[in-house]
Amino acid sequence: MESSADAIRNRVNESGLTTLDLDDLITRKSIVNFDLADCLENGLILRERPFREALKALNAEDWNEKVAALQCSNDAIIPEWAWMLATSRLAACGAEVAIGNAEEAKQTLLIEAIQQLPLDEFRDARIVIKGCSSGTNAASLAKAIRHLQPVAMSIFYGEPCSTVPVYKRPRKPAKN
Repeated sequence: MESSADAIRNRVNESGLTTLDLDDLITRKSIVNFDLADCLENGLILRERPFREALKALNAEDWNEKVAALQCSNDAIIPEWAWMLATSRLAACGAEVAIGNAEEAKQTLLIEAIQQLPLDEFRDARIVIKGCSSGTNAASLAKAIRHLQPVAMSIFYGEPCSTVPVYKRPRKPAKN
């Protein structure tokens, strides 16, 4: 029979660490490419009237609850209004729109999700940003630090059992 002194303790659970897995913030919506190159005449020119007609022909059922990765895969110069028109129409079809290819869109949405993390949940916390996340990159990790550092007591990277210290709030000088 085990005595309470011999019981296995989970020191990670007892540490008071708050674990943040950025993979949990990655969109689960289907990401579909919308390539403006498909709307170009001769692969070079975007004319407003045919472009508007192509956008009107979009089926809302094809875009509802999806992420549109809005991009142009060739080197054509796309007028700024074209990005706005495409975004407006895709949003009206129920799509969330992010500029770039599918991977860039996923990262953009991850950064937006990080910006929306409620800071009160992390105030004065000892935070571990999980290191085995597969959908993160340098930009999303940097955004997490910039967002959380003003309220966190400390931030670590890795797994709760093996972390790298990233930030520790400086102690306030003692009053004399």
